[in-house]
Amino acid sequence: MLHHRFCLLLIALLVSASDSFAADRPNILFIIADDASRDSMGVYGSTYVKTPSFDRIAKEGVLFTNAYNCNPKCAPARACLLTGRYSWQLEEACNHNPFLSEKWSFYPYLLEEQGYFVGYTGKGWGPGIWQGIDGGKSGFKSANPAGHAWAKRTLKPPYKGISNTDYAANFEDFLNDRPDEQPFCFWLGTREPHRGYGKDNWKLDGRDLSEVTVPDYYPDNETIRGDLADYAIEVEWYDKHIGLALQHLEQRNLLDNTLIIATSDHGMPFPRVKGQIYDDGFHVPLAARWGDKIRPGRTVTDFVTFPDLAPTLMEVAGVKTPEQMTGQSFLPQLLAEQSGRVDPKRDHTLLGKERHDIGRTDDDLLSVGYPTRAIRNDHYLYVRNYKSNRWPVGDPQYGFMNCDASPTKSFLLGLSQNDPQYHYFELSFGKRPVEELYDMTSDPGCVNNLAPLAAYAEIKRDLSEQMERELTAQGDPRILGKGEIFDFYPNCRIDRQQKLYEKPDWNPVQVFEEKFGK
Repeated sequence: MLHHRFCLLLIALLVSASDSFAADRPNILFIIADDASRDSMGVYGSTYVKTPSFDRIAKEGVLFTNAYNCNPKCAPARACLLTGRYSWQLEEACNHNPFLSEKWSFYPYLLEEQGYFVGYTGKGWGPGIWQGIDGGKSGFKSANPAGHAWAKRTLKPPYKGISNTDYAANFEDFLNDRPDEQPFCFWLGTREPHRGYGKDNWKLDGRDLSEVTVPDYYPDNETIRGDLADYAIEVEWYDKHIGLALQHLEQRNLLDNTLIIATSDHGMPFPRVKGQIYDDGFHVPLAARWGDKIRPGRTVTDFVTFPDLAPTLMEVAGVKTPEQMTGQSFLPQLLAEQSGRVDPKRDHTLLGKERHDIGRTDDDLLSVGYPTRAIRNDHYLYVRNYKSNRWPVGDPQYGFMNCDASPTKSFLLGLSQNDPQYHYFELSFGKRPVEELYDMTSDPGCVNNLAPLAAYAEIKRDLSEQMERELTAQGDPRILGKGEIFDFYPNCRIDRQQKLYEKPDWNPVQVFEEKFGK
């Protein structure tokens, strides 16, 4: 009887808490960088990149140490955020530059249906083609899966390579346009630190290259230090707009009733990071602040992933989570009193990718992907490369197109095979084995592959079986033997591919429809 009464009391408290969130109708500000690594934030240990505003959110709220993006490239990562689905559950949206289907529901518009005032500035979902809620291909000019555009305000950027969009001022306009007392949901997406950069901006800014930290997978020289210093300037530009956005909230007494979440879509636009299934590519920064709802100064080690964002915001707003969303809300982690591991079951995450950029072929197939799935827990990263015969960063004859042009890339591509530093080229651009295993405690840079060692055979087997079991339950076509469809979902840059492959009549949309139907 006592146990029964306790259960009834617990249910009543949970219902009451849910009703409270719905009644409060908190505002939501989601801030996302384009290509900023987790370890570039001061609160995660960076010393040469200064991020006082991101650090402020963490110190006045909660910092997540195990946040992951599911698929480390702009369009698929952002699709996971907006739909609440794992990348391999998103059909064409698992790929970069897709024709995005209208079948998916996006959390900003679900909240708009429930009375939220919704907008975005800067970079929302993309790149790709989405016809938008108005049904026209001008959707990017007026609306985006991230919301309705606020984009009038511009500024003179301090250095070449930085966008002239005044993100914080556009957010201020949005707040000014908001009807009185209506809760809002805003996506502030900077285009920094996406390339290109003004080369040697660090000299104009008076930076000291001796302060730069060089990752284990690069040689240490002035070219790479300078490239990292140019990158740091743009991360700090992202951070500046976080600070300005917080000021706009404070000036309107909105700060403490606004859930603020800051992150980045994936790691820095450098070789072996952006677009690659290694920790620096998919392990992202994530901090949240929400007035007195979140106890300040906490650090949570629970694993959270981008598909978890949308169901979290649904729960925060008191809106029923639609069946489409397969992620798991991390509201309990936001509201918990303690630091550390809140839910012992959140001890790992799944990752994967298919096609990111064009410029990879397989016999007569054009623009194929590099299918990979992975599982990451507290101790290990296990990676399965399903087409290890393919070049992971794209074919050499097309310039390794799944890696942005940069001084770092140029330096690595310039290494000859007899150069003692040539192994750095192979780490970033060489072909990979079917299986990879990394000890994340001793080797966070994922440089030493343990998969071939007999001592790790049992660990490798257990992780592989767990990964396949969970992906099977999620209906991943790659695991179910139907993964070839990802190679055929058309990349929307048709003209670019026709020119690249010297096939002016090639039409990937027609190829897809002939094989799979419309």
